[in-house]
Amino acid sequence: MSTEHDTDVVRDCVEQAAETVGTNWPLHSFVTANPLSGYEDRPFHEAVERAETLRGGRAYPDAETFRDAWQRGEIDPDVLRAELAEHGYDADPETLLARLADRETDGDDGVRAARDGATARVDRALSSWLAAFLDEGEASWPMPNREAGFYDAFRATARHDDRIPDAASLADAPDDPAAAVAAVLNGHSRERWTAVFEAQLNALPGWTGLVKYRAERGDEWQDAYPITLVGYLAARLLLVERFDAPLDPLADAEHDAAVADGAASMDDVPLEEVWLRAWESSYRSEVVDAVADASAARARSRTADADAADGRPDAQLVFCIDTRSEVFRRHLEAAGDYETHGYAGFFGVPMQYEGYDGDASADACPPIVEAEHYVRDQPDGSHEHDHEAYDRWTGRVTAGEKVLKAVKSNAATAFSFVESAGAAYGAALAARTLLPERVHDLRDAVEDRFPNAYEFCTPTVDHDGERAGVRDLPVGMSHEEKVEYAAAAFETMGWEEFARLVVFTGHASETTNNPFDASLDCGACAGQPGGPNARVLAAICNDDDVVAALRERGHDIPEDTVFLAAEHNTTTDEVTLYDGDIPESHAADVERLRADLEDARAGAAAERAESMGADPERGVRETERRAADWAETRPEWGLAGNASFVIGPRELTDDVNLDGRAFLHSYDWQQDDEADALDAIFAGPVVVTQWINNQYYCSTVDNAAYGSGSKVTHNPVGNVGVYQGNGGDLMTGLPLQSLMAADDALHHRPLRLSVVVHAPVERVEDVLAANDHVATLCENGWLSLTVVDPTRGHDAYEYDGEFAVGDETAEHATLRVDERASERADEHEPAREREVRAVATDD
Repeated sequence: MSTEHDTDVVRDCVEQAAETVGTNWPLHSFVTANPLSGYEDRPFHEAVERAETLRGGRAYPDAETFRDAWQRGEIDPDVLRAELAEHGYDADPETLLARLADRETDGDDGVRAARDGATARVDRALSSWLAAFLDEGEASWPMPNREAGFYDAFRATARHDDRIPDAASLADAPDDPAAAVAAVLNGHSRERWTAVFEAQLNALPGWTGLVKYRAERGDEWQDAYPITLVGYLAARLLLVERFDAPLDPLADAEHDAAVADGAASMDDVPLEEVWLRAWESSYRSEVVDAVADASAARARSRTADADAADGRPDAQLVFCIDTRSEVFRRHLEAAGDYETHGYAGFFGVPMQYEGYDGDASADACPPIVEAEHYVRDQPDGSHEHDHEAYDRWTGRVTAGEKVLKAVKSNAATAFSFVESAGAAYGAALAARTLLPERVHDLRDAVEDRFPNAYEFCTPTVDHDGERAGVRDLPVGMSHEEKVEYAAAAFETMGWEEFARLVVFTGHASETTNNPFDASLDCGACAGQPGGPNARVLAAICNDDDVVAALRERGHDIPEDTVFLAAEHNTTTDEVTLYDGDIPESHAADVERLRADLEDARAGAAAERAESMGADPERGVRETERRAADWAETRPEWGLAGNASFVIGPRELTDDVNLDGRAFLHSYDWQQDDEADALDAIFAGPVVVTQWINNQYYCSTVDNAAYGSGSKVTHNPVGNVGVYQGNGGDLMTGLPLQSLMAADDALHHRPLRLSVVVHAPVERVEDVLAANDHVATLCENGWLSLTVVDPTRGHDAYEYDGEFAVGDETAEHATLRVDERASERADEHEPAREREVRAVATDD
């Protein structure tokens, strides 16, 4: 008989055990999150060992991946030898690779084997009930009693499930799910309760992660049909009892692991970790050296041209820090006199957004940020003709979609529909299959013919006392809040001057028949596009009262500066300018910008097409085909390839092709005396980019455990996720097509994130002290941090619990930076002469 104390212990143990499972957002609100986030308080190599015990997944690249990187020259031999020697590995690289391969062949798959038999039957039964309960409007016949909550609905309905032995007895389980859990564990050592819960919650990590999302974050579905981790675990343990499955399936594996841990030093670093560090260090040195060299060159240039007045650029465009923006920014800067900046893709405005004709609102900000404002698009009274035309067109489309859905779900009407409309419907299907580019052209023509809602709507940025939404948020924002959002953007990016046109450019994607389409929008903002946030910040900055307040704070915004919003389609590289209210005085500027955006699109699309094995000469048409082709499994690469995050002025990287692998955040330490801007970057974007990087990393090294397999065999479930096949667990990560160039060729290189900051070391130390979580991530090897210090000769310092600045003088550091730049500039200088000159410089 369980007691109140038992139920309290159950709840505490469940909360602790749930930390070992990552949060799994619904697929329509996809968030690229670290599946091993619950282990970030441990060194990486210890964390992955624990994760392997619970999940059975590998968390290091395999020997073949390391061999490929080694043979391609991605791992510097000197760096590898140094890493191997540091950790006591004295064999040659080929021998060590063979040792890794042999260990993989002899690997124990006991964890996955432990989930066969009765445990697998528990998984199948439970997953079908979870799919029924957690469905978000897709099921024609919803599960009954959902409003009572999962545990009660499960007991009431699953007793009729003839797959479950003695199913009728489920109705007799305790009303309190914690009491039901305690009853199942009666007689089992309390010391093992947390371990039991960890094993059971990790049996279906996809479903568990979704339950965790619903229970922690809440939404309209959770309000209507609540589910808790304790209730979910209670249902699972009741099934474990009835199927006579192991209650503590990993006890033996954990005992063996504990014995092994006791026999080895905790300082031991596995061979895979050493290879990975060498690979990461080899990549990172290229980025760091480029930033350090550019920093030194920038300082020399500013000294030489201190009295020269720089002309205003033709326009300044602010893009998301997203790696795909790096490609487009590079081509745009080559097309004209443009200055580009990187800033968080929600543009610092934490809002819940409702489109003009949207069915519901959604948070348009990262999950680590709470929405503080409700913003909706409302007709502004202008362009009334466009407003009416839009309503007529969308009304017809909506009516047609309802008819088609009704036909599909009604067997009686389906036959008559095919008889009367089958030929036209078949022709449309054939066109989508055989001529997707033409379908894209037709869609563009329709969009040109009918207005966009943005043309007659404005976002509600002014607060008039109204509140809305599930969380009763204020609609719009106060004058003071608007000033703060605008000032934060300019101060974080370190702006000193403003062009005639300033364009905040959000991003979105465009795909067809793709359950993972939200993963190609903003990976940090739950799959929401950035256009609405860009429009809100542009509206704020065009407010005369806001501009006046910004000038009082030292932001010298010229009278002729106009702020615009835009949205970058990352699949086709088309940029849409929202310029309906542009003054006539700036019309020529906008037309020139529009033409240069098209040139940049052509260059960026060609680069992307080539990376996908397509003809770069047909870059634009190829990207349009991929967007419209409903059979295309790889419409774009998304954030694949991400490996670094550079925080500093754009001038440090604008002459470098970073190959779409770097997040870029604008930052000028000289404009950030109190380090508030750098603190905000560390607290937000650094954490989010680490999430993104780790999901790509884990999905690549073991797609079966942390990814989602091939899109070809995906089966969407309840508008919340996908199965592989027709049942089982929800897939938790990225599909193979987002990571692999071919079945045997990686596109994404599984490297942990390298963060490079251009700022004084002391300033970064202060910021780390205020961001314990980021410091822990660095110290435990989840990411690396390198500071290029412009006050210490532009030299680079890596963080390893502290920055090893040492006694080196600024003058000496500058000489070594200049030496690197000189070596890179003169590739034909004999190696022996370079060596002699280097020794002379050091002396």
